[in-house]
Amino acid sequence: MLLTRLAAPRSPGGWSGDLPLVRDLVEHGLTFTQPVTFLVGANGSGKSTLVEAIADVCGINSEGGKAGTRYSSTGEPTALGAVLDAELTTTGLRLLHGPRRKRRAFFFRAETLFNLGRNVSGLPGYWDDDLAQQSHGEGFFTVLDRMVSGPGLYLMDEPEAALSFHSCLRLVGLMHRVAREGGQIICATHSPILAGLPGSQIIEVGEHGLRTTEWQNLQLVDDWRRFLAKPDFYLRYVLDTDPG
Repeated sequence: MLLTRLAAPRSPGGWSGDLPLVRDLVEHGLTFTQPVTFLVGANGSGKSTLVEAIADVCGINSEGGKAGTRYSSTGEPTALGAVLDAELTTTGLRLLHGPRRKRRAFFFRAETLFNLGRNVSGLPGYWDDDLAQQSHGEGFFTVLDRMVSGPGLYLMDEPEAALSFHSCLRLVGLMHRVAREGGQIICATHSPILAGLPGSQIIEVGEHGLRTTEWQNLQLVDDWRRFLAKPDFYLRYVLDTDPG
């Protein structure tokens, strides 16, 4: 483990300070217990906000990228990142805040990945392939295979966005391997496939704040089960069936 706990001594104020997730951080903090942690919750629950703040406090560009590198898009830390405290192990301190060239951390942010690729593809320490010449799914794995490996902190925000069912399974395998190699992964996801990684810590984010739970108890899993069993029950509420 590299990162063991997060705490927010005070609220950041603004819209992020109103998130139940942030109020929970201020009151109770968040302890990481496993090498792989999934943050699962609905849109707007604050999953991405938290992952971006972790990137800030760990010295990674919150727009995506790796530790120890400055990009032209790097600006002030996010509101939550500016007040967040992180407890790191000795190994975590060395890999995240040691000599710049030896830092091992990467933020895989699906939303900005291809913008990042235009700036760093082909540079030393990155990937050689041009992401613009690949499908979205191929591009995702070009980056994942090159940047997520061995000891280090790896943050991910919806990495399943461009992945098929079988590619998600492949990513589960990669996560499992990295955890065995001494890496730590914190991943915000909507994928029941990724969250199904055995032995992972699952934190459900919502109006309740932060709640550690089991895969089979996730609202996400229950929703998918019900939809796959009877899609018409859900679709009748969103499809216009009026012949006129």
